[in-house]
Amino acid sequence: MTGRRRIRSPLLLRQHRPVRATALTAGALAACASLVAGCGVVPGTAGGSGAGPIKVMTWAPSDTKATNKPGMPAFARAYARWINSRGGINGHKLTVLTCNDHNDGVSAAKCARRAVKENVVAVVGSYSQYGDSFFPPLEGAGIPYIGGYGVTNDEFTSPLSYPVNGGQPTLLAGLGKELAAACGNVTLVRPDTIAGDELPVLLDSGLTTGRHRAASDVRAADDATEYSAQSTKALDSSTSGSRAAGSKEGCVVPALGDRTSTFMDSFRRAREDYPTVRTAMAMGSVDQTVIDASGGASGPYEGSYITGWYPVESDARWDTMKKVINAVAFGDNRIDSADAGVQTTWIAYTVFEKAVESLGGGEVSADSVRGALNDGLKISTGGLTPTLQWATRDTWSSADDLASVGFPRMVNAHVTLQLVRQGQLVAARTGFTDVTRTLQNADVN
Repeated sequence: MTGRRRIRSPLLLRQHRPVRATALTAGALAACASLVAGCGVVPGTAGGSGAGPIKVMTWAPSDTKATNKPGMPAFARAYARWINSRGGINGHKLTVLTCNDHNDGVSAAKCARRAVKENVVAVVGSYSQYGDSFFPPLEGAGIPYIGGYGVTNDEFTSPLSYPVNGGQPTLLAGLGKELAAACGNVTLVRPDTIAGDELPVLLDSGLTTGRHRAASDVRAADDATEYSAQSTKALDSSTSGSRAAGSKEGCVVPALGDRTSTFMDSFRRAREDYPTVRTAMAMGSVDQTVIDASGGASGPYEGSYITGWYPVESDARWDTMKKVINAVAFGDNRIDSADAGVQTTWIAYTVFEKAVESLGGGEVSADSVRGALNDGLKISTGGLTPTLQWATRDTWSSADDLASVGFPRMVNAHVTLQLVRQGQLVAARTGFTDVTRTLQNADVN
């Protein structure tokens, strides 16, 4: 394809060294199995077949200095308590193992190897930046990875991956498409890394689809402790040539992953002289929990455009998930219904539940769950996503449209546009926006 290339998922903003599976020892596996190492278990017996309990795993980092998603495994345990109180799935009790990947490749591989050792039928609703570490053990054992956070490129390429959202690629492409109509000059602030080099491609694919010029590109260190210089440069770029930009406001798009909040602290001070400039970002960098922690309506995110994967937390389509939280996890402050990680875990377990139900009274194993998903099973998530269906040799899905640009497992390229108003994320537009064609047109030239 002339002028196009495969795009790597850029949400992971640092480069990591692959971990050799041979470095793992039996002692390391035993350590991961302990609660001290961060792994837990909802009580149950082993097994993934017959009429016995079904065993799965959910992992995510917690208690680290980088991204933490403790609500995901905590909610997975809550889901198990709730579904078991209703008789389980097709009469099978659900056992949920959890593991802390510590934002570390070695720990991520330990979690995956424990999943293999424990004979889980799937890894469900998890978060890890280290796909190159955890996918090889899962692929070797044939264990499906259902509903990851979309944080690595592997999630959109591995044949055993079943992502429920489009990760950062869809969020940036969708954001660019929306900003084309809403903004004058657009400036992207992104890491000065190889992975960061992919971000302008995705944002500009949306801008150019909307007949807008490409964004100005401001690079920054991905481990900086303050961003005063980058904030000033971004504001200058967004307001320069304002006549040429017409009457539309300039927009600054910080895409610094874990450091976005740090950037916004610097940006808030620098923006005092630029009251008309707005900010916009992807849900991977901010969600309602971050907005609340930064001051809500008086914080730096007020008025920001944000693209997300799902409807806003106040939408009635989340009511069932909220009822589960209130019923079995009330008081667990790790679980927040506004957390995109918790929301992803709910959707992932919805997919898993329906895959198991489709088996009827047949054996529930990693092979049978994977087979059900590969056989073209259509899964409704109650309107939280479009109907999900993964491609096989005999069926078509939207992933076929994105295979040519490096996302053969992406079946949900829809995003929502949200706005921070009075400290709350609200819908800025009804329904979803499909960015499949926008991603197809991503051009590096």
